[in-house]
Amino acid sequence: MRRASLWSWLWVTLGALYFAVPLIATLEFSLKAERGRYSLTAYRTVLSDAQFLRTFTFSVEIAVVTILVSLLLIVPTVYWVHLRLPQIRPVMEFVAFLPFVLPAVVLVFGLIRIYSRPPIALTNAVWSTNVLLVAAYMGLALPYMYRAVDTGMRAIDVRTLTEAAQSLGAGWPTIIARVIFPNLRTALLSGTFLTFAIVIGEYTIASFLARPMFGPYLANLVRNKAYEPAALSIISFGLTWAMMAGLQWVTQRSPGAAQVTAGPR
Repeated sequence: MRRASLWSWLWVTLGALYFAVPLIATLEFSLKAERGRYSLTAYRTVLSDAQFLRTFTFSVEIAVVTILVSLLLIVPTVYWVHLRLPQIRPVMEFVAFLPFVLPAVVLVFGLIRIYSRPPIALTNAVWSTNVLLVAAYMGLALPYMYRAVDTGMRAIDVRTLTEAAQSLGAGWPTIIARVIFPNLRTALLSGTFLTFAIVIGEYTIASFLARPMFGPYLANLVRNKAYEPAALSIISFGLTWAMMAGLQWVTQRSPGAAQVTAGPR
């Protein structure tokens, strides 16, 4: 057992070094913008860039909209499949995992070809292009969001919770909002985090739709700068870990299964 424990710690240490060494090297390189000494010049340049704030803010807005629409679409659908149509679950899983075999460049070319001309010309206006962008990101995030919701739904007794809520006079909107969603809190947070990470780092779709997203901004910065992209990578890594820490904090503080409460129909 002692030998097994030593081997376990050895592999954990090697795995940690595999991820930590490139990160430390990137951090050190980002601090060498001034010759001969370490400084935060690259970080100040990035954070003071109006384009960085604009693209990051826009990406966060698109990510929030994508997450909300995905939850409103996927959660009721998966709930109804588990409750009434369990026999079509394999079909749902097949459809949900189709984005894995469809490259983003193929997806965006198909969207542009279909929605750039009448009768549905969505690329002719900014707001409609944003709608198309959100729809594309929903497709990319579908496997992760669906798997998170489906796993969470399997962990609870959907039929019993539904019957208990109905016996207390709750209607379908109340059941979904006050019974199903609270019991899926951890699963929904996992899907939300993955969706947010996908939207923030995506490049291909945002580039071809010509939207001011964070991914194309980072790619353009890499072409023209040396130290600023490294600083931006460290900032992005820090934001990602901050989200993971927030997710961990919320899930640890969240209560157990939600209580079934009566509500208006």
